[in-house]
Amino acid sequence: MATLKQQGDGEYSASDIQVLEGMEAVRKRPGMYIGSTDQRGLHHLIYEIVDNSVDEFMAGYCSSVTVIIREDGSVRVEDDGRGIPVDKHPTTGMTALETVMTTLHAGGKFGGKAYAVSGGLHGVGASVVNALSVWVRAYVTRDGSLYEQEYSRGITSTEMTSQALQNGSSGHTGTAIEFMPDTEIFGELVYDFNVLSNRFKEMAYLNKGLQITFRSEWHSSRWPNNEVTYYFDGGISSFVRGLNQNRGVVHENPIYVEKDLDGTKVEVALQYNDTFSEFVYAFANCINTEDGGTHVTGFRSALTRVLNDYGRKQKLIKDNEPNLSGEDVREGVTAVISVKLKDPQFEGQTKNKLGNPEARTQVETVLGEALQIFLEDNPREGRSIIDKCMTSQRAREAARKARELIIRKNAMDGGGLPGKLADCSEKNPEFCEIYLVEGDSAGGTAKMGRDRRFQAILPLWGKILNVEKAQPDKIVSHDAIRSMITAIGAGVDSRVGVEEEGTGFDLEKLRYHRIIIMCDADVDGSHIRTLLLTFFFRHMRPLVEHGHLYIAQPPLYKINVGRKEQYVYTESEREELMDQLDGKRNVNLQRYKGLGEMNADQLWETTMNPESRTLLQVNVEDFGQASDEFERLMGDEVEPRRNFIQTNALEVANLDV
Repeated sequence: MATLKQQGDGEYSASDIQVLEGMEAVRKRPGMYIGSTDQRGLHHLIYEIVDNSVDEFMAGYCSSVTVIIREDGSVRVEDDGRGIPVDKHPTTGMTALETVMTTLHAGGKFGGKAYAVSGGLHGVGASVVNALSVWVRAYVTRDGSLYEQEYSRGITSTEMTSQALQNGSSGHTGTAIEFMPDTEIFGELVYDFNVLSNRFKEMAYLNKGLQITFRSEWHSSRWPNNEVTYYFDGGISSFVRGLNQNRGVVHENPIYVEKDLDGTKVEVALQYNDTFSEFVYAFANCINTEDGGTHVTGFRSALTRVLNDYGRKQKLIKDNEPNLSGEDVREGVTAVISVKLKDPQFEGQTKNKLGNPEARTQVETVLGEALQIFLEDNPREGRSIIDKCMTSQRAREAARKARELIIRKNAMDGGGLPGKLADCSEKNPEFCEIYLVEGDSAGGTAKMGRDRRFQAILPLWGKILNVEKAQPDKIVSHDAIRSMITAIGAGVDSRVGVEEEGTGFDLEKLRYHRIIIMCDADVDGSHIRTLLLTFFFRHMRPLVEHGHLYIAQPPLYKINVGRKEQYVYTESEREELMDQLDGKRNVNLQRYKGLGEMNADQLWETTMNPESRTLLQVNVEDFGQASDEFERLMGDEVEPRRNFIQTNALEVANLDV
């Protein structure tokens, strides 16, 4: 029985309540403001400043933004907007520049006068960057003068200085912010050129006429490919064309609409392709709302309603046939939705989801009208789109029937888990893990070497189906895939699952919180691993999004020196160790190409023991880019795959043939 402490044992008074004010709160809990302190959070600092420059463009005062990452890791963002005001602020008594840089929730975006539309909703962008940087320098050009001020970890370091510009009457204006992210917050500074450049490319697509230049001296090894400039006259219509460039399209030109409705600018572009995947980018005030929101709901409602109405009216959907479902009309659609609102309501500073209820009605109305007109004016394209949706409906129905047959067969066979699964005794999924092992032989070794308390083993036999090319009924009836679905326990997406269950995937039913792919360290193993990753990305994506998917790292070599043995996991590690052993006698190098070449004890010690193993967690920085890569490498089109091989052939370091 628990013993209660006496009141005097631990004093608890008002003095124990800690009040964090201003920048101190940001430094204490940075994740509340930028999402995380990993690479994503580091990138978020850059986005916060760039968003402010884009706001100037949307207000009609800016035409170009330049982003530079210096060799030392510091960042400079410069625009040719109006320049942050430098006069005294009536409330703070400081200059407007110092107020914006050092005060949370300060900016020109709340009153609606300086910015009718803005992505920097919370007014904490510049000040948060200041709080999380070793130093920040602000340069403002306006009124014929250059104003400068420096800050450090959220606090002002110098007084603002001004210097008259030569030819100041030319009217040149703009703002430049330089900052050095604090390694106390972010650890080692590591920037991803591709992730950043893709984000800036999105911004340029979303803002017709805006030029964004990105140069990274930090990525000097990429020269001359460490600088890009983006400028698009076609806007999001060009965006959709670019996304579909390696896909066969159902209709040649994207459906595009742009309209102002009740103070909100709605812009939508969409185009159907011959794949099975829905690919929708959604933005609110140029912020990528990765988790969707009301504007995405409006898009889906309009698409489903208008296509069903058109199909019925044109007798393309017969009276005795059911309506197309939301999943049917979204399969194979690539779309970009962009709304620009006066008062956007985001969830949190990272702005991943839009909450404005009016956005749903506005998008549904604007897209519904435009889509109806397009279909009536282009009957051939309209029929092609309806045919595509009907094909999706038939494939889903075939998958449902196949799934019912499998369920009935399992019931006749006694039901339960797959026969080849060696389950663990632990019942709490948080402590359980399952190894998906290539081949029966390695699976048998893994069963002998595992810790049966928390480790389950499922051997995978035969060649895994390439789900990128397969119809839903083929996927759900494939033996190895069906065994994985049953063992993992959380279902699959609705395209191969049960329509009534919404997405068809339920994380609450997950039987293991670590799903570990364990394949041979050879070409065949890499291929099987890629096929499995394709399946999980396409049909169990929440596993990836919530960090439940891992890849085991078996050793490449075993090196024996006399009676001593050492395992080596990379080629560089092997070369280094062999150099150290040069000249020694009785050195034996063994290359492991198959998991079955190790005995149970060796497999446990090198690959399965939590104390000594290495696991790679699978995560995705950009789901759109990842989707493109899977389609390029695993899809039906040969030309994109050939181009990829030719482009990257010279970068192959270790070719296993």
